[in-house]
Amino acid sequence: MKKSFDLVVIGAGSGGLAAAKKAASYGASVAIVEGDLVGGTCVIRGCVPKKLLVCGSSLSESFLSAPFYGFEFENLKGKSEVLLSNVRKEVHRLNELHENFLNKANVELFKGWGEFRNANCIAIKNRKNGETLNELFGERILIAVGGRPKRPSIEGASLGWTSDDMFLLKSFPSRVTIVGAGYIACEFACILHGLGVEVTQLVRGQQVLRGFDLELSSALTNAMISKGINLRFGENVSSIKGRPGSLIIRTDKDHDFVSNGLLFATGREPFLDGLKLDKAGIEILENKIKVDSENKTNISNIFAIGDVTDRINLTPVAIDEGRKFADRNYGESDRKVNYDFVPYAVFSQPEIASVGLTEEKATQLVGKDKIKVFRSIFRPLSKSLPKIGSKCVLKLIVDKYNDRVLGCHMIGDNASEIIQMASISLMLGAKKSDFDNTMALHPTIAEEFVTMR
Repeated sequence: MKKSFDLVVIGAGSGGLAAAKKAASYGASVAIVEGDLVGGTCVIRGCVPKKLLVCGSSLSESFLSAPFYGFEFENLKGKSEVLLSNVRKEVHRLNELHENFLNKANVELFKGWGEFRNANCIAIKNRKNGETLNELFGERILIAVGGRPKRPSIEGASLGWTSDDMFLLKSFPSRVTIVGAGYIACEFACILHGLGVEVTQLVRGQQVLRGFDLELSSALTNAMISKGINLRFGENVSSIKGRPGSLIIRTDKDHDFVSNGLLFATGREPFLDGLKLDKAGIEILENKIKVDSENKTNISNIFAIGDVTDRINLTPVAIDEGRKFADRNYGESDRKVNYDFVPYAVFSQPEIASVGLTEEKATQLVGKDKIKVFRSIFRPLSKSLPKIGSKCVLKLIVDKYNDRVLGCHMIGDNASEIIQMASISLMLGAKKSDFDNTMALHPTIAEEFVTMR
């Protein structure tokens, strides 16, 4: 079967869905190709199910605080099999919801894996048997296939999990080793610990969350250690032996220990396998698709958005890139994505959120003598009775000479919700005096951002 469309989108993740629906709203005929569930990494095996696991695992700390507020609980034990089952049910509900949204938007969904035949033709394949299911012709083609976890090339690597696998487990075992120091590693370390799992995290360097504000990443390190997470710095896995459920892990320091499972949280990469980009002549640079400021590849009718371009790999960025692509090519707007002041969060426990320059980056770009750092460190009211849990740290990085706020950072309860709103202020060019002149809302954590002196 051969069909022609104004736009063919490969990948029904957040960016691809946003582009397809917006283009269709302008009257374009649109097809979208997906070999997996509709929703992409964020909805199926990323942000959404991960945040649900965070919500479940964080209850353990609430139960520990409960007696100080007059509530008594006995013999509370989480059942990870129940949580994981319910998360999967929610993922499938969201998959059906997104399919219905496509249908309502008049976007035609094709199930299967897309590969290029040439610059205008996409073959849809069944990867199990190699059968060609359809051929689609597109005046324009948008690549939005996202990324996938990396797995290191070491002995026994196939015995380890990646983040994708974690959502497919029936239950979490009693002991898990995590390899990595990024946000996925730290988030899963906290999730698993909150669910009663004994966690060892191997960190190759000497700090977690490299690139984040150092004061905040150090605060998270201390919080994780105080919870009982075994953080081992300067140590990396060198081999894995044994069988699923009973692994013998050897590190590069020649230490051996036993674990029930191992998670590789060692980064992600664009998911280019099987696309046959060479058939369309698409240029690849360092294993990512090279695009210009309008997300156009070296082939004039082919575009790419999201993690496959490996720029800022965040769901809202991919969505905005998708919508702006549709606006430019099917609407009447020539607006481009604004990559300044993109907020980001780590849903660790406690969580971290930031927007703008870190203290280290501001020192490098502006100069240490040209910035002023304001901070507030305190125990939040929610922890004042039980006196357990880590303190909040709030920071503002300010340009001394024009008073403009260059960065806003926080670790603590509801950090992501607070920084989302703070990012509006930074986008509008707020000065420290604007924060000072804003009336505080008391008693809140966020009020500390407008009372720092």
